[in-house]
Amino acid sequence: MPDEVFPYPTVKSVAFEIKFPHLFSIENRIGEFQEQIIANFPESRQVLRQQLMFRDTTDDITLERLRKEINPNSVTKGWVFLSPDKTEVTVHTNSLSIVSGQHKTYDAEGADKKFRDVISYVVNAFLGIIKVPVLGRIGLRYTDFCPVPSNSSEALNSLYNLILPTPKFPLEDLERMHFELITKRKNHKFIYQETFVSPEEMKQSGLEPLPGPFTLVLDFDGFDTNIPANNYLTVTNELHQIIKEEYLKIIKDPIKEYMRTGKIP
Repeated sequence: MPDEVFPYPTVKSVAFEIKFPHLFSIENRIGEFQEQIIANFPESRQVLRQQLMFRDTTDDITLERLRKEINPNSVTKGWVFLSPDKTEVTVHTNSLSIVSGQHKTYDAEGADKKFRDVISYVVNAFLGIIKVPVLGRIGLRYTDFCPVPSNSSEALNSLYNLILPTPKFPLEDLERMHFELITKRKNHKFIYQETFVSPEEMKQSGLEPLPGPFTLVLDFDGFDTNIPANNYLTVTNELHQIIKEEYLKIIKDPIKEYMRTGKIP
């Protein structure tokens, strides 16, 4: 049975990233890469910034490490290429990322605008110009904004299979909850985060909250390290399958109906 493509998906953004050793030749060859993808990514600009999209390791985050990571002096030069549907490709001297805020499907049969096709198109063009034998890291990350229509534990449990133990910590009394799990799935590394975010916190972050007392943010980050470059798509497919399986374990039928109709039955 083919995957269903939902008109109202909960996914807010999906991001793919590869990392490799600093290659200073990229600056001299970025124009060749631009020419390869300009038909689908016509807008471009140069930036100086540091993107903290993915974790490099599963080590504990310390305040000292965070200070180093957000050091404004540790910026890198980058090049951004934008498609008409606002999919963004960013190249730094040690990474390439692709971010989409209008994701519909990764690889559903018969669907238009498969994210896997975008990855293949961009990365094949890049690796055809920049010779990288081994990728230090491959990551695929999905962030979903899911509805919490009321502060009823019973209603919440009818929609999701979550980590939050509502018999012990009822949703009715909850002010905020964040859970993070770092584990392995099918020999790949996997980080799962589950967060209840209030409307006020969403607005403070410049995000539009969903109706209800909270927006449930589900964050799935699959990655692996030291991957032969010619195997990047196989690994990415495996990471996507892990994320898909974990997501489907969490949502229940009413959320699938919500993604079909935009309404919770």
